[in-house]
Amino acid sequence: MSKELIIDTSTSDINIALLEDKKLVELNKEKSNPKFAVGDIFLGKVKKLMPGLNAAFVDVGYEKDAFLHYLDLGPQVRSLHKYLEVCVNRRGKAISFQKFKRESDIDKEGTISDVLVQGQLVMVQIAKEPISTKGPRLTSEISIAGRNLVLMPFHDKVSVSQKIQSAEERNRLKTLIQSIKPHNYGIIVRTVAEGKKVKDLDTELKGLVRKWENAFETLRAVKPPQLFIGEINRTSAILRDILNVSFNSITVDDEIIFREIKDYISTIAPEKEKIVKLHKGDVPILEHFGVEKQIKSAFGKTVSFKNGAYLIIEHTEALHVIDVNSGNRSKTVNNQESNAFETNLAAADEIARQLRLRDMGGIIVIDFIDMQSAEHKQKLSERIKQAMGNDRAKHSILPLSKFGLMQITRQRVRPEMHISTTEKCPTCNGTGEISPSILFFDKIESHITSILEKEKHNKLILKLHPYLSAYLKKGIISLLLKWRFRFKTSIKVVSISSYDFLEYHIFDSHGEEIVL
Repeated sequence: MSKELIIDTSTSDINIALLEDKKLVELNKEKSNPKFAVGDIFLGKVKKLMPGLNAAFVDVGYEKDAFLHYLDLGPQVRSLHKYLEVCVNRRGKAISFQKFKRESDIDKEGTISDVLVQGQLVMVQIAKEPISTKGPRLTSEISIAGRNLVLMPFHDKVSVSQKIQSAEERNRLKTLIQSIKPHNYGIIVRTVAEGKKVKDLDTELKGLVRKWENAFETLRAVKPPQLFIGEINRTSAILRDILNVSFNSITVDDEIIFREIKDYISTIAPEKEKIVKLHKGDVPILEHFGVEKQIKSAFGKTVSFKNGAYLIIEHTEALHVIDVNSGNRSKTVNNQESNAFETNLAAADEIARQLRLRDMGGIIVIDFIDMQSAEHKQKLSERIKQAMGNDRAKHSILPLSKFGLMQITRQRVRPEMHISTTEKCPTCNGTGEISPSILFFDKIESHITSILEKEKHNKLILKLHPYLSAYLKKGIISLLLKWRFRFKTSIKVVSISSYDFLEYHIFDSHGEEIVL
C-alpha cells in the first residue's frame, strides 16, 4: 500500500491530507498557532478538588478548567511535584534529574486530596484536547514521544511494542535500551524501532532526555498557567507516527515548510529525504491531487460508496450512528442474503475510512443490513477488524448483536472533523436576489482595467469556475483573446472546480492575489 501526504498552506489553517493508494483516509486541520494540543506539557494551578469524582480541576489557561482524575496522576506524581518544587525554588544550578531521589508510589486506591491541595502548582500533560463543552483532559504521567522511543520521566521500566512479532527482536531491543537508559527514566520502544541500530536509538534517546532536562534550566518564579514543553506541530507529529517504507511521497506547497519537513525527514529517516517535494503551479495543491473532490464527496450526512449503496451518518453528544443502505443495488440482485452480505462488506471498508477521516471517537453504533447467515455475520466482523487495522487510534469492536447492530468504541483525543459540503447559492450568495448575469464578465473586465491602471503587469492569472473558463475561451476569436489584445497583457485562465459558480480571483505573475 502506497502512502502520500499532501500539505496545503494556502489558507489560515494548514490542511494535511493522508492518501492510501490515492484514496483520502485522514484529513487534519492544524492551526498556525495551535494551543492545548495533545502532548503539550503545562504548568497549571489546582483550582478545585472534587472528592466525589476523585478528581481535580486545573487551570492551564483554557477558558474552562481542565480535568485531572486520580487514576491519571501516575504512580510517581509525588516525585514529579517534589522535583518541580525544588527547581522553582532553587538558587543556583538546577539539581541533576538523574541523581534525584524518587518518592514512593501513590496508593492505587487513594483519593485526590491525599496528593493535591487547592492552589498547588502542578505539571500536567494534555491527554485529550477540548471537545464540545468540555475542557482539556489531563494526565500527570508525563511522556515525551520520539520517532522510535517514548521517554517516561520518573519511571524505570523498559517496555517494547507487542506489535513487533519477533520475540528475539523484542528481547534485543529491551536489552539494548536497558544498557543505554539513564537513571530515573522509563522507555517505551515503538514498533518502528524494529531493526534499528544502537547508534540511532542512542542519539534519539539523548535528544529526548535533553529536551526534558533543558526545560528545567530556566524554570524560576513560575506564574501558572504557562506552557512548559510544547508538542511538535501536527505535521511533524503525523510524520513521526506514520512514516514508513510504504510512504512514497510528501508534497507541500510552501517553501519554508518544505525545508522544515526535509530537515526533519533527514534526521529520522535520511534515506527518505528525496520523497519530499515542493508543489509549484497555479492550481491549488489539494485540487491538483484530486483531494478537494474527495473531501466534498466524503463529508456530509449521506456518503455513497458502491453501486448505489450509501451510508447515513448522524452525530449526537453521546454517540455516532451509522445506517447502511443498499439503495439501488437491491433492485439488481435477486438473492437478498447475498446482496446484504456484499453491501455490508463494502460498507465495512468505507466505515473504517470514515472513522479515520472524520476522527470520530467515543461510541459508534452501526446498523448493518440484516443477515441470517451466522457465517456471513462472522465474516463481516472479521472484515471490519481488518479494515480498521491501520487505524492508529485505540479501538474496540463488539460482534454483531441479534438486531444486526455493531458497537465500536474509538479513542477520542481531538474534536471530530466537520466540513460543510453545502454551498451558498452561487448566483444570489444567499440573498435571494441576483445581479444580471450578462454583466458578470463586464465586472471582471472592469476589475482588470482597474488593476492595470493602478500598476503595470506583464502577466495576470485569472482563476474561476471551469464553466466560466470554458466560456471565456470559446470560439476562434474568444473573449479572452479580445482582452489580451485590448490590455496588451498576457492573461492566463485557470479552472478551479472548488470555486463557487460566480467566484473569481486575479493573481500577479508571482502568484500573489491582487486585491483592490
